[in-house]
Amino acid sequence: MKFIQKIFDDLHPNFEKGGKYEKFYPLYEGVRTLAFAPSITTDSKGVQVRDAIDTKRMMMTVIIAMIPCLLFGMWNVGYQHYIATGVEATFLDMILLGALKVVPIIVVSYTVGLAIEFAICVIRQHPVNEGYLVTGMLIPLVLPASIPLWQVAIATAFAVIIGKEAFGGTGMNILNVALTARAFLYFAYPSQISGDVWTYFGDQAPVDGFSGATVLAYGASAAANGTDMMADMAGHWYDGMFSFWNMFIGTIPGSIGETSTLMCLIGAAVLIMTGIGSWKIIFSVFAGGYVMGLLFNLIGGNSFLEMPAHYHLVSGGLAFGAVFMASDPVTAAQTELGKWIYGFMIGVLTVLIRVVNPAYPEGIMLAILFMNVFAPLIDYYIVEANKKRRLSRATI
Repeated sequence: MKFIQKIFDDLHPNFEKGGKYEKFYPLYEGVRTLAFAPSITTDSKGVQVRDAIDTKRMMMTVIIAMIPCLLFGMWNVGYQHYIATGVEATFLDMILLGALKVVPIIVVSYTVGLAIEFAICVIRQHPVNEGYLVTGMLIPLVLPASIPLWQVAIATAFAVIIGKEAFGGTGMNILNVALTARAFLYFAYPSQISGDVWTYFGDQAPVDGFSGATVLAYGASAAANGTDMMADMAGHWYDGMFSFWNMFIGTIPGSIGETSTLMCLIGAAVLIMTGIGSWKIIFSVFAGGYVMGLLFNLIGGNSFLEMPAHYHLVSGGLAFGAVFMASDPVTAAQTELGKWIYGFMIGVLTVLIRVVNPAYPEGIMLAILFMNVFAPLIDYYIVEANKKRRLSRATI
């Protein structure tokens, strides 16, 4: 580490004020602080409060929490593909095929996103924002493995420029940046982001009867056409591909990082134990989804409405969204009561959108973006209510 630090120290005069590459100082400082703690303090005199974590370290913790979802997603991409083609494959074969499809998406996401971030930092002459360290991983995990790379590049550029930098950069955006990218693709290129997904790559003939549809796609089709959801899936809730256990483990079709509720819960444990994620938001998202599922079970009317409420918790991207996106400290509610309301409403809206509007079988994306907009309003009314209560107790 001393050798690397010496390299940075030798380069430093070229980037400081008056140096040959002065205008590129934000890039130098951004790269340096990935390896070493910033040398800047708030004051040269007096007492300093030191903490082992800064924003970069916090972002890296979130990335570590996402690694289980990433690794499982790579394996599941290969697993689903070989099921679709009926070809025998080893664990290593599945991992290699998954990596071949997933790694390029990650590379494009980080390359395009960081290039834009660095360019804007040089233009505006402000330090490199750390927020994209997480966003660059989130974007691939919420996309199908079959997404064209040029679409990943366009969506990333849109999300960074319009969803983030237009509002002032990291910490200023009102919408989750990764979900902004997914929403862009959903409405701009719906055939690649919705419908039957996404783990058969067309290089071999699929086995007879292969569909590739998710459980939510089956449900949306049943609700729209008045068919029997279970008959369409040719199974029962307690067995087959879409058994609760398979959906909890994640051995089902879906976006790269969203299929495994188990891996999401492991990530949630990391975020909660390190104090980065809000357990109140995560828990209340699941609670809202479950309560709404129970309500639809009571209403009945079609097989999607009657889908067991606990299946909503392990289907689609609800778990991934609850853990890694709904709890985003920038776009979520900040008050303690507001976190409960914010998370609960995301869960409710997710199931409501899934079941009531078959055009959007995956509701977590729209639910989180919708509640991102309302989070400041929730906090405002909670703070106002608290002020009124305190004033009513005040004595003159």
